[in-house]
Amino acid sequence: MVLVKKKERVKFLAESGIMIALATILSMIKVYEAPFGGSVTAGSMIPIILIGIRWGTLPGVVAGVVYGILQAVLDPYIVHPIQFLLDYPIAFGLLGLSGIYKSIKNINPKNKSIEYIGAIMGIFVAILGRFICHVLAGVVFFSENAGAIDSWLYSLGYNGGYLSLELAISIIIIVLLWKPINREIK
Repeated sequence: MVLVKKKERVKFLAESGIMIALATILSMIKVYEAPFGGSVTAGSMIPIILIGIRWGTLPGVVAGVVYGILQAVLDPYIVHPIQFLLDYPIAFGLLGLSGIYKSIKNINPKNKSIEYIGAIMGIFVAILGRFICHVLAGVVFFSENAGAIDSWLYSLGYNGGYLSLELAISIIIIVLLWKPINREIK
């Protein structure tokens, strides 16, 4: 399977590099930082989500995996190799699922509101994928932090707390910037 058409590879690599760098910078602007990892940032997932929306699911996943590995290098919280995979390359790679936007948009390409719906659904599915990875890692590797609380409930609450805010920030910013974004993804 071809990731990107041959004549567009350089453009994809350049855009991905810029977006991964932007996501990394935005990840350093923390609105809130949870005690055992995870934070609410200035929209750090948006650049990776936009790669998925613009280039499709597989290229978005590749950019997300690279970003996840970079996050593990710059701000690691690693206790086990499987936890590393779940919390970094897989979780951030799943941000590329925002590429489902293209499938939703193609349902009725002339309907402008379906573009907004597709973008919002893409963002939701992408962040849901990341959330699932972090919840699994939390249950398996961080259950001692739950105390008397059920480890599933603890992990759902802990990860849902900051990722729900990240979801809201991502949706609001992308909807506000949708017109210029949409001109570039066509």
